[in-house]
Amino acid sequence: MLPLTLNNLCFAIDGRTIIDHVSVEIGSGPRTIILGSNGAGKSILMRLCHGLLRPTAGTLEWRSGNGDPRRRQAMVFQRPVMLRRSALANIVYGLKLAGIDPTERELRARDVLEAVGLAALADQPARVLSGGEQQRLALARAWALGPEVLFLDEPTANLDPGSTRDIESIISAIHAAGTKIIMTTHNLGQARRLGDEILFLSEGRLVERSPVERFFREPASTEAAQFIRGELPWQ
Repeated sequence: MLPLTLNNLCFAIDGRTIIDHVSVEIGSGPRTIILGSNGAGKSILMRLCHGLLRPTAGTLEWRSGNGDPRRRQAMVFQRPVMLRRSALANIVYGLKLAGIDPTERELRARDVLEAVGLAALADQPARVLSGGEQQRLALARAWALGPEVLFLDEPTANLDPGSTRDIESIISAIHAAGTKIIMTTHNLGQARRLGDEILFLSEGRLVERSPVERFFREPASTEAAQFIRGELPWQ
């Protein structure tokens, strides 16, 4: 399905430009971290890529292939939505919507619950789980679909350090299993731990793309250097 090609992609609302002529090709393999100051457009860009929003100008194209590319990607949000059913049933329902064979759904769901450390909570109502447990469940629900690309929008925001470590371990496992990770974060340490390349946005423009270590060692733009030094607000 990859690469994903953005060509002069724009998004505006109420006369305000949020994404401003972004052109980039994102390939498989490296984990891509999107960074930028508060209001830079990171979350909007991810929603455009995932198909939740339509660009007001420019194009967004997945590599040609069979079927709808939206069926081969998933997204996990900062505040996941939990259905009024058990942890296991949350995953099974997602697999049902994806058209997975009924005989495979529960087995696959239990496998991913085990992988994220929630097997003992399979029958618990999802909405009574802690914030960290709900985020692990959201990752399991996405992982069960076997996506080629997983979009993650601030997946550890407002979580304690222990829960953050758990989420980072799961993200690393999903990547190791062959899924492309595209992620936003406000945590620079996390960006270094989980990223292979950085896309840096400033006021809706893509001003820098760089391998993660080079980005932090030798930022190529004034905006990125200020961001790393903490002179710009984080999102």
